[in-house]
Amino acid sequence: MDTTLQDPLVGRLLDGRYRVDARIAVGGMATVYRAVDTRLDRELALKVMHPDLATDAAFVERFMREAKSVARLAHPNVVGVFDQGAEGAYVYLAMEYVAGCTLRDVLRERGALRPRAALDVLEPVLAALGAAHRAGFVHRDMKPENVLIGDDGRVKVADFGLVRAVGTTTDSTGAVLGTVSYLAPEQIEDGSADTRTDVYACGVVLYEMLTGAKPYTGDTPAQVLYRHLRDDMPAPSAAVPGLAPELDALVAAATARDPEARPADAVALLARVREARARLDDAQLDAVPPQAKDPEHTPGTAAGQGETDADARTSVIPRVRPLPVEHTSVLPTPVPAASPASRPGSGSGSGSGSRSGPGSGRRVPRGPFLIVTAVLLALGIGTGVWYINSGQFTRVPAVLGQTESEATRRLGDAGLEVGGTERSFSDVYERGTVMAADPAPGERIRGNGRVVLTLSRGPEIVKVPNLKGVPLGVARKRLADEGLAPGVVTYAFSESVAQDAVIGSDPEPGTERAPDSAIALQVSKGVPVPVPDVTGQSVPEATATLQKAGLKVTVAPERVESPVDAGAVAAQSLAVGSRAAKGDTLTLTVSKGPRMVPVPDVVGRGTDEAKGALEAAGFTVKISKTFPFLGDEVTAQSVPGGQQAPEGSAVTLTIKGL
Repeated sequence: MDTTLQDPLVGRLLDGRYRVDARIAVGGMATVYRAVDTRLDRELALKVMHPDLATDAAFVERFMREAKSVARLAHPNVVGVFDQGAEGAYVYLAMEYVAGCTLRDVLRERGALRPRAALDVLEPVLAALGAAHRAGFVHRDMKPENVLIGDDGRVKVADFGLVRAVGTTTDSTGAVLGTVSYLAPEQIEDGSADTRTDVYACGVVLYEMLTGAKPYTGDTPAQVLYRHLRDDMPAPSAAVPGLAPELDALVAAATARDPEARPADAVALLARVREARARLDDAQLDAVPPQAKDPEHTPGTAAGQGETDADARTSVIPRVRPLPVEHTSVLPTPVPAASPASRPGSGSGSGSGSRSGPGSGRRVPRGPFLIVTAVLLALGIGTGVWYINSGQFTRVPAVLGQTESEATRRLGDAGLEVGGTERSFSDVYERGTVMAADPAPGERIRGNGRVVLTLSRGPEIVKVPNLKGVPLGVARKRLADEGLAPGVVTYAFSESVAQDAVIGSDPEPGTERAPDSAIALQVSKGVPVPVPDVTGQSVPEATATLQKAGLKVTVAPERVESPVDAGAVAAQSLAVGSRAAKGDTLTLTVSKGPRMVPVPDVVGRGTDEAKGALEAAGFTVKISKTFPFLGDEVTAQSVPGGQQAPEGSAVTLTIKGL
């Protein structure tokens, strides 16, 4: 049976614009539907937050943050967001519809992938994340469910619902947001997340594509989290014998437990992936892993069999959501009054005399009367208990996203009154609509109670501060204090701004931006230092020269053969005349002396032929002729043929006249 027929949104026109046609998927925070924009007549995906989460302002803010973040990422491998809005309890995003499947679907059907296929998926994923990282954002929930593979083969990253600006991703709530199988150790320990946490998750995804299984499993999420914290990631080749060591190295680098040991961001990891691919031959790239399944003969499940939907959902760990308590009351059982026959001295027992008087021989039947009395008493007590626990309460209806008049009418229909209004900034709810209610929608309140509404004043506008001359660390803190986020940092030389201080920002100071907008900073490398030429000098002399210029010096451990004398500087890492920042490090390579090579015997040859032979052997040639300069045959050479001489040294050829 098609369960989408039971979904109240299917077949509905949401917000007067989006016709919901079918349900595609259900996640931990939202449900995704296939819909049609009736204004533009185009098919799209509609992501609708679960109504029970729509009453939580923090979840709504996080949900809407996805729309803003993705709207800033114009990248072919990122699912685009067209619109966002709310109607009653339904908060939604209108997104690009990708006809196809998720990477999770592919892994369930095919099991482990060939290395070529795994890298073909990973590269566009890293390209998308790289664009987000360079824009100053972290995804925080990378997993196969969020990688979409279109019918045309395009790969796109979706679900930026947990995205945060770099530098503002420490969670102070005591809970961890994400999916347990892909959390980096630092996310588990202190809730912090930066570009390297996305790199870690991509390493886990690569492991799963290569082996067909997650690296860690457990009966509870806590067991999985513990292994991420305490164990090094196993090598894929342990599960797939014969896998290229370059792939093991990729997984190990991306999933290092120490964040400092990982590539800095997705761009750096993408470069390593391409380098590793270039070192693999076709046989290594197309090797079929034992865990691979034939989709034509093994439909349905593959690796990861037994995995539940809950295992792959984004969660709050631990997630504590108190439910309303429904009281259960025990009704007292009514005790029927004792019948006259059971009372002492009622007239039917030994030793009792008979009573005389009117009606002494007739008794009125009291059984039905007692039953009715007991039922009425039970109903009365039950009604009282119901009223005390529930009857006098009503639930606050969903009013978020409604205008003040609509919310007032809906509260009135529920028998409630508006107890006052407040106003606050919001970049989620339109100006004049309800952004919060006290008590919140869904909570119980006494009948005829009052609800305080908070109306949106629209987005709060933040002006970019002037940070010129401010040290980088201080500038980042000032941006955070202003409600903005530090974005990409670039470096440039400056004659007027001190080293490691801010030269300028993009956008410029005074520009108005919404809260949490990423601000790119340009930081000074200080006054440029011209790099002097120290080749041919001894190491102490070269070191002194460079330190006087404000540069640091290191010496390469390996020496090289060079025409320069042994022990002198043969090469330097920064070109002569180039510009360096004060404090930059220059590496010196020391000569172990020239290479000795045999000298060709060129006596008796023509001048051009002899010169060519000597130069090909690595020597320089000088010509000495005697008058009348008409001869062309070499009669002598300064270094006899067959002897060895330093490479690059000069050999003089003597040519006598006729």
